[in-house]
Amino acid sequence: MVDRLVNSEVNARRVANVEQCFGKMAKPLSLIGRVLVGEGVLVKMCRKKPKQRQFFLFNDILVYGNIVISKKRYNKQRIIPLENVQLEDLPDEGAIKNGWIVKTPEKSFAVYAASPKEKKEWMIHIERCVADLLEKGHKRPAKEHAAVWVPDGEAARCMECGRTQFNLVQRRHHCRACGRVVCGSCSTHSFRIDNLKKKPVRVCDSCFTRLTGVVADKNTAATHSGEINREPTVPLPQSSFHLEDASESSSESDEESPRDDHSLRTSSPTFYREGVAL
Repeated sequence: MVDRLVNSEVNARRVANVEQCFGKMAKPLSLIGRVLVGEGVLVKMCRKKPKQRQFFLFNDILVYGNIVISKKRYNKQRIIPLENVQLEDLPDEGAIKNGWIVKTPEKSFAVYAASPKEKKEWMIHIERCVADLLEKGHKRPAKEHAAVWVPDGEAARCMECGRTQFNLVQRRHHCRACGRVVCGSCSTHSFRIDNLKKKPVRVCDSCFTRLTGVVADKNTAATHSGEINREPTVPLPQSSFHLEDASESSSESDEESPRDDHSLRTSSPTFYREGVAL
């Protein structure tokens, strides 16, 4: 299916249209051999709350961005190389349904489709593209993946000490090793996680002890470097979530900007076969 679309005129028009929707400031997407496999809206679990994002699946990358005007204008483009992607199914939990985790070395996050059918379609197409890409490049899948961050709203108190209650003074912090929401007192140490950044990043006391073998001292901030050998289990949201249109921003997440103005609604994904949309 993908091979028949390579270098075709209809595929070139589709890719050019996606580029145009992201604007001139975004990275170009046109590339010889690149095919737009499908597109659609998914609910992405962001740091603050669940939000709709427009996703584009190519045969070598996964692209998503904020919806400014549906099917016409997107911003805050994010590009993920598919060779580093691994999917993990999420079981339904009450009102939270049809989800899975997109795991990459730099960032991992949960997304949700509107129905079981759409979830299955997305997962099948993504996994097929990943498998084809790895096979053609004679590569192996990534072994290390970033932790999934627990949304701020799922933690009223520090998930490390259980005592500190978050408010305007007591800020929330995320441990980069396990993804839990912790207070400043429980995350004074840093550790270099090879698949994230070259410089040390914030980790909670429990992860610091696990990674270094040194009991964390809350009175002394310390920096270490090393490699995480396994991914810690991260609790995912257990309560029902409600879609909200927000203007909050975060330097480490793709939060919406004040200009974003779109109604939150679902739309069926479109997957392509030659000149026909499936």
